[in-house]
Amino acid sequence: MSYDLIVIGAGPGGYVCAIRAAQLGLKVACVEGRETLGGTCLNVGCIPSKALLHATHQLHEAEHNFETMGLTGAKPKVDWKKMLGYKSDVIGQNTKGIEFLFKKNKVDWIKGWATIPAPGKVQVGDQTYEARKIVIASGSESSPLKGVEVDEKVIVTSTGALELGKIPKKLIVIGAGVIGLEMGSVFARLGTEVTVIEYLDRIIPGNDGEVARTFQRMLARQGMNFVLGAAVQTASATRTKARVTYRLRKDDSEHTLEADTVLLSTGRRPFTEGLGLEALGVRMTERGQIATDRQYQTSIEGVYAIGDVIEGPMLAHKAEDEGMAMAEIIAGQAGHVNYGVIPGVIYTWPEVASVGETEETLKESGRAYKTGKFSFMGNARAKANFAGDGFVKILADKDTDRILGAHIIGPYAGDLIHEICVAMEFGAAAEDLARTCHAHPTYSEAVREAALACGDGAIHA
Repeated sequence: MSYDLIVIGAGPGGYVCAIRAAQLGLKVACVEGRETLGGTCLNVGCIPSKALLHATHQLHEAEHNFETMGLTGAKPKVDWKKMLGYKSDVIGQNTKGIEFLFKKNKVDWIKGWATIPAPGKVQVGDQTYEARKIVIASGSESSPLKGVEVDEKVIVTSTGALELGKIPKKLIVIGAGVIGLEMGSVFARLGTEVTVIEYLDRIIPGNDGEVARTFQRMLARQGMNFVLGAAVQTASATRTKARVTYRLRKDDSEHTLEADTVLLSTGRRPFTEGLGLEALGVRMTERGQIATDRQYQTSIEGVYAIGDVIEGPMLAHKAEDEGMAMAEIIAGQAGHVNYGVIPGVIYTWPEVASVGETEETLKESGRAYKTGKFSFMGNARAKANFAGDGFVKILADKDTDRILGAHIIGPYAGDLIHEICVAMEFGAAAEDLARTCHAHPTYSEAVREAALACGDGAIHA
């Protein structure tokens, strides 16, 4: 069988690439070895974790804010098995949705694991398919850590954390990045004693420093404990518990903690096993990523790569954008991704969202900038909804007023950030945002106020 394009992997990058290419008139197949489409994100990542975050946020609201609003009655009880069932139902609805989209757009799903024996050929099981173009979108897997023995029962990655048989009394999270803090937040709301161990001296590395400090204080108020500047030495399961040893970098002292469960969340690495890339002669980077040119072509003509297997942030929406661009390039169009305007979001409560430059990167580059900041305590909607913690910060060029970056910690930050993304995409100035009418009362007014603060000053500050 022959295709214009075969995409390897049906995660966000792969399935979007396949559908977009089909829309552009190409004959497309997508190879996926899982029983369901959607990749890590949909099956054991973004979507199931958001379902648990939503459920536990509702629990938090019931426990802390309902009575204040005059909503009285017995506090809800947690049925963990039923909560996991709700999560599984959400996954099922979404995976079936992608199957429908494949059929609608006439994308063939080749079930199995792919190998590329030669340019223009993809082997799945005993069957070999021919393709004018091949796109590798095989995603990523949890990175291992020396001394940590993962069994996905007691010592788990995010995959195992989403399927725990019971709610742990104590949880140790190794790594204070997005995944660790989101899952730690879920279990903290469920009553688990959560301790986060991080090698660096701060949480959410790479994010705006002021946001990180504020975020840590908020999570601490929610009951999460932090051990920073600590290098984990070992993590192993005993008969009844898990034991973690770590060494503090400041004085080299060694310490031990015990818990019911340990979550390893120190990042992810490209998943390329079994593709036959070494034999094919595909050039790799020092970090184990597939090296590509500006049009995503590998060192082998006709073989491309997108998403987590190449350089850049390991984000589903980054992979989706690359999938769209990849399909358009193969179809002879001018596909493009603006890597300077890719937002990042942490879906705790409050949420954290960012796009573009941070104060730290601007200072490092020596670029002159100005800051506009507005607290959600000055936002009427946020105060009415017990969501006054946090702020919006906009960074703009000191001379031109062009928006260079933005950082939000507060209610629905992941949605609010996109107004700023659109503004940055079109080269807008902070004044452009400030002069745009925003409905009242909305959370988005905080964005306008931060833009105003880049000029003469916010109104409600």
